[in-house]
Amino acid sequence: MLGRSISHYRILEKLGGGGMGVVYRAEDTVLRRSVALKFLPEEITHDKPALERFLREARAAAALSHAHVCTVYEIGEQQGEHFIAMELLEGKTLGQHIGGRPLPINEVLELSLQLTDALEAAHERGIIHRDIKPSNILVTLHDGVPVPKVIDFGIAKATAGQTLTDKTLFTAFEQFIGTPAYMSPEQAEMSG
Repeated sequence: MLGRSISHYRILEKLGGGGMGVVYRAEDTVLRRSVALKFLPEEITHDKPALERFLREARAAAALSHAHVCTVYEIGEQQGEHFIAMELLEGKTLGQHIGGRPLPINEVLELSLQLTDALEAAHERGIIHRDIKPSNILVTLHDGVPVPKVIDFGIAKATAGQTLTDKTLFTAFEQFIGTPAYMSPEQAEMSG
């Protein structure tokens, strides 16, 4: 992948990946800026539910314009490779930022206020994230001040008035959605 061009993006380096996506640093050759490009892993590029989830993630984040939500620039496809072009975030996950040590109370309060503001904005737009956890929050530094950004809307759910895919208004009966260790009791009860 390195050195390849997809659409008007030149792929520079791999940043990471997991079961539902591989992320690369890329250069937008038109706007001349660095971006993050997320691709479906090759082994699931033809899996329709995986593609729907991938597109839902992009649409959910793109429906929001908020300082504490990762900005999506576009979704695209070239020669069967689907990608999301988004804001390149330099930072650490919230878990890495905390690093097993207690944070100063003023920092905890500030991060919490910023994150609840982002989630409130999502809820006002009819989008429920459903997987808020330390690995889905990136903490960047702006002038030495930690600033959180919510990422990974892959299992987001639309409420009435918002459509992310044809199947996001309701969850299938007895389908478990989310990360159990970070679920509220109400979410776990509704998921099971």
